[in-house]
Amino acid sequence: METLKMLVNNNEANEQSYSQAIDLLNQGEVVAFPTETVYGLGAVATNDSAVKKIFEAKGRPSDNPLIVHIGTIEEVSNYIEEIPDNAKKLMDCFWPGPLTIIMKAKKGLLAPSVTAGLSTVGLRMPNHEVALRLLRKLQKPVAAPSANRSGKPSPTKAVHVEEDLQGRIPLILDGGATGIGIESTVLDVTVTPPVILRPGGVTKEMLEQVIGTVILPTKNQQILDSTPKAPGMKYTHYAPNAPVYLIEHNKKEIELAIRQLKKEGHKVALLAPSSYQDIKADYFFPYGNEGNKEQMSAKLYDDLRACDKTEATIILATTTTTEGVGAAIMNRLEKAAGNKWYKNRE
Repeated sequence: METLKMLVNNNEANEQSYSQAIDLLNQGEVVAFPTETVYGLGAVATNDSAVKKIFEAKGRPSDNPLIVHIGTIEEVSNYIEEIPDNAKKLMDCFWPGPLTIIMKAKKGLLAPSVTAGLSTVGLRMPNHEVALRLLRKLQKPVAAPSANRSGKPSPTKAVHVEEDLQGRIPLILDGGATGIGIESTVLDVTVTPPVILRPGGVTKEMLEQVIGTVILPTKNQQILDSTPKAPGMKYTHYAPNAPVYLIEHNKKEIELAIRQLKKEGHKVALLAPSSYQDIKADYFFPYGNEGNKEQMSAKLYDDLRACDKTEATIILATTTTTEGVGAAIMNRLEKAAGNKWYKNRE
């Protein structure tokens, strides 16, 4: 299968790109498109054979549910049994935006492969002009996980999608680099108080300003069911080829670690704030300015992917605090590293 990548923006000349994407989706195919978080790989969420093509292209386990993307708030009632009041408040405040809300799904409307056998579904309205234009022209719900091979870092540029899925999907809509750079927050409002199943750009603090108490479980509190309620809960994610180790935000410790690793014959890639560029790693990928978590989240997946283009045999990634969007960044880093921390041996 040839994969066509089409650059889209506001120009009317790009009408052909959207028309082609809509035709493919209506024909039961998959299409990659940008959102404000990461690029998604979409199929019409009511077409089970189309949705199964997402799993096939990604090499993704089919017991992982998919998030359904819609273009207007009015569509929610088409797929949800009863919209809780707190969900309505969150939609008014954060949609379109990086918040997925898990609610009770109406039976028999969405493809079984979307819900993975659960009675719930996660809905969101993305805040990206390309995604919204596509969804509103299509006028159908689109199931869309990240547009990458399963387990690899999520794509924040069209070229990342091309690297992973070239020849596996027919079309990529190229809307440039995404803004937030990590996946949406997933909030389960079917329980009281609501529980964050995956932290993201809409933080616990932001949610609580709107609806009061929200639970963000610690790693030790996350007891996973055999079927997870949200993407990214069960399997190792976001990992480049070389093993990733987390390391504390301490220059002396990092310098010592790099000396040790080089003695052992490793080529070391370091992911750290820009101010760490004087540290003598073999490869250095700056997250951005010290303490700027928005820059860090936007750069994280791009940096992890860039490591695959080096000869690095080990990756050291500096950590951040779990305040605000830091909770989402640390969630992704811990998954990329499989919770491995580098411990100096001197």
